Amino acid sequence: MGSSPVRFTKKDRPHEWVSFDDGAEQRTWVFDVTFLLSHWRCIFGHGCQGVLTGPAAEQEQGCCSYGAHFTDEDDRSRVEAAAERLGAEQWQWRAEAATNGVIHTDGSGGLVTHLVEDACIFLNRPDFPGGAGCALHRAALENGERPLDWKPNVCWQLPLRRLDDEDGTGHVTSTIRQWERRDWGEGGAEFHWWCTEASEAFSGAEPVYRSMADELVALSSPAVTSKLVAYLDSRAASALPHPAQKARRAQRRSTERPGHSPSAVVRKS
Repeated sequence: MGSSPVRFTKKDRPHEWVSFDDGAEQRTWVFDVTFLLSHWRCIFGHGCQGVLTGPAAEQEQGCCSYGAHFTDEDDRSRVEAAAERLGAEQWQWRAEAATNGVIHTDGSGGLVTHLVEDACIFLNRPDFPGGAGCALHRAALENGERPLDWKPNVCWQLPLRRLDDEDGTGHVTSTIRQWERRDWGEGGAEFHWWCTEASEAFSGAEPVYRSMADELVALSSPAVTSKLVAYLDSRAASALPHPAQKARRAQRRSTERPGHSPSAVVRKS
């Protein structure tokens, strides 16, 4: 498939990247090797501080505080169909949705999920008997299905982001990287905490390219992902470590020093 992988770094950020051409179409793929080889994992309900202006781990909202913007009509119709499958024991706000729907148009004409009590209508709160978290995500797992087939595109893709750049001749460069604060727009700068920057989130049992294999296939293709996985397998032992993962290791070493007092550790978000 296409050309051999080309490894490179960018001067403005300490990440390693790889690119290769897609022989099936006029496209070059660029992947964030550093993030994909990192051990990031979602820590919703296990220390995630959310995306508000202050720490809010006790609210268990994760990145669901502002609702989900839909990418197109297919995205919308898939989620609306999934919502029809949710029972009252799975979805805290089912009655609210039956009355007012689950989607509205924002000020710029975009489609976004309704907010209920300052968070997405699909977000079950900590006191809900059916369990906290995204009702769509939980129900998909209960049905033995993939959450990415139930949830809005932006939700199942996080913390990955795909950007397409067409050069005017029909050739497209598609970049898949970690989601940054700037991807949230102006409000992202006000977040107290964001997970791809936080050392606490880099505690997974396996690298991202393994734990999010289905998402990578959906964002690219089976053939592209197969080539990417082969490359990342070969790079695993000599990868450039993710900055947040480096911080986590340094923190662990500091706590293991003889005579170290836990109170001396300064945690940075």
